Amino acid sequence: MKKILTVVGARPQFVKAAVISRLLRSETWKGLATERLIHTGQHYDANMSEVFFSEMRIPKPDVNLGIGGGGHGAMTGEMLARLETELVSYKPDIVLIYGDTNSTLAGALAASKLHMAVAHVEAGLRSRDKGMPEEQNRIVADHLSTWLLCPTEAALANLKREGIEDCKGLAPSSDRPRVSKVGDVMLDASLFYRGIAAMRSPAERLFPKLGLQGKFRLLTLHRAENTDDAVRLAAIFDSLNKATDLPIVFPVHPRTRKMLEASSIETGKHIIILDPIGYLDMLDLEASCDCVITDSGGVQKEAYFFGKPCITVRDTTEWVETVESGWNQLVGTEGEEIRRALTAPRPKSERDPLYGSGEAAALILEAILGQA
Repeated sequence: MKKILTVVGARPQFVKAAVISRLLRSETWKGLATERLIHTGQHYDANMSEVFFSEMRIPKPDVNLGIGGGGHGAMTGEMLARLETELVSYKPDIVLIYGDTNSTLAGALAASKLHMAVAHVEAGLRSRDKGMPEEQNRIVADHLSTWLLCPTEAALANLKREGIEDCKGLAPSSDRPRVSKVGDVMLDASLFYRGIAAMRSPAERLFPKLGLQGKFRLLTLHRAENTDDAVRLAAIFDSLNKATDLPIVFPVHPRTRKMLEASSIETGKHIIILDPIGYLDMLDLEASCDCVITDSGGVQKEAYFFGKPCITVRDTTEWVETVESGWNQLVGTEGEEIRRALTAPRPKSERDPLYGSGEAAALILEAILGQA
């Protein structure tokens, strides 16, 4: 039986890990591998972390390293040291990492330096902007991984462009990895949890309590390129404050709230500010909104899953397919571009199955556990 050590630290990783951890413990897979779940503590606020483990029925982490806050170097360095200790103790066959956070990078580095196999879920994504910490993290993680588990054709093409191709039947290693297109595990999560979200009683759901009548827009904003730049942040809200034709529901990331207050940026009365919310409430809002405004990679995809037009307040995106399809508009922070996007007609193009059919988790386990 193989031993898997999973590293998570941020909300999107909790969502992805929930799907695979649940499948690992199912009748089909539970005899083939055991899992040890390590939470780095990167998201340490209770509303950013604990609620996800409880409502998504994710097994509680075996270890919470409690490493949250601080600069990139200090955070990643402490994660690297602490994860190395866990890896030496547990001796996993596979270290499973997700996405593009500092937790992802630390997991890849710690495992690689100990000559342990790394499986990277969401491999091959590129924004073409190496100034983004996330881009740096995903590139390094990909080049250290033994299994590169890609969500899309574009991800495969990105790896090939960097000289990374499949080992073609040979034993995979970090020098000669197994490259697989598996689809997007977040689609698996969306399909599974949206039913659970909808079946909750009104008392359990956030959406009915908001008392919204008619259409509304959904806003999320958390990336450092926006929140840590007072000029960019002010430009975004200058545009959104003028978009008074519809309410805007805004679950606020703790860092974003801090920067809004520090920059004395006021929000319009039509912007409904909420504390961070759980995944089920987020699915409710995504299913019910008129459109999504975000700088989150995961929310861009979820908007596509739900058939909601997305306005991305970034200059680049790793999810290029959503832009090419017409369902996602990249607007940066230019006021005129944001206003144009807010009044653009709904896309008429069909939403192709860009991210698979909702079976990514099974394909991931088949790839890393040798059942393909």
